[in-house]
Amino acid sequence: MSSIIRPGGVIAVVGARGAQGGGLARAIAADPEKRFRARALTRQPASDRARDLAQRGVEVVEVDLDDPETVRRAFTGADAAFCVTDYWEHFDPDREIVQARTMATAAKEAGLRHVIWSTLEDTRRWIPLDDDRLPTLHGHYKVPHFDAKGESNRWFIEAGVPTTFLLTSFYWDNLIHFRMGPTRGADGVLAITFPMDNRKLPGIVAEDIGRCAYGMFQRGDEFVGRTVGIAGEHLTGAQMAQRLTAALGEPVRYDAVPPSVYRALDFPGAADLANMFQFKRDFEAEFCGARSVELSRSLNPRLQTFEHWLAGHARLLCS
Repeated sequence: MSSIIRPGGVIAVVGARGAQGGGLARAIAADPEKRFRARALTRQPASDRARDLAQRGVEVVEVDLDDPETVRRAFTGADAAFCVTDYWEHFDPDREIVQARTMATAAKEAGLRHVIWSTLEDTRRWIPLDDDRLPTLHGHYKVPHFDAKGESNRWFIEAGVPTTFLLTSFYWDNLIHFRMGPTRGADGVLAITFPMDNRKLPGIVAEDIGRCAYGMFQRGDEFVGRTVGIAGEHLTGAQMAQRLTAALGEPVRYDAVPPSVYRALDFPGAADLANMFQFKRDFEAEFCGARSVELSRSLNPRLQTFEHWLAGHARLLCS
């Protein structure tokens, strides 16, 4: 299928210093056929990560998603864009919604041919605010970092922007960067802790999200107007522990705690994450069913399994 992006056309990549956008920018730059050009949008163009992209031949542009004019300028002249927000930067779902509307408006004004919007489920479709199975957070959200993105789908639809709605999965990188890796208990045994019971958790390497997105851009209008979910594997906590045991060379157990226990953990966003895991647990069939490993591999033949990722990162898990 021929691309709807012109040969050599520009893909504007929001969050190019981050996990998802960075993977896409690097994938575009590394393409031996040089089909498209990446324009990296970042608030910190002088950072080490931005300089690394520039050294790869990527155009780096300073952009602040809270400043609509900078987004308009960055999208001007581009053919396509990858749009993402970072809830964990500010823990403000209302701000995410405003930023998404800014990007949708700018995409419409720039006449972009294809936008990939990195979104997630609005969990309130399954658990309304008056349903006490999950506590309500920030006044009107069940899982704030999911719901704000899902609610923001409307901006791209109402703007009439040719959009692919990309559903991502749990980053295995979170085991290193988000205090979710194995920790040693009082008994000296390493353990991972999730409120997932024996349900499966779709996971993926963050870098592979960008590579999958690049695969979508290459396949023309096949995914325009569609919601597409990606994952590297669907694994239970026990299966993750088994693979960690093999990678680390010592036993790792899986502790399946109740969501209420996870909510009480002492780190920012614990309640949000507990609600997230409970949603994934209680709606396993729907959540896993929306994320196809086979499709992900067709988009990104280099897609990594959890075992493959651990082979290169296990030494960082307990450092």
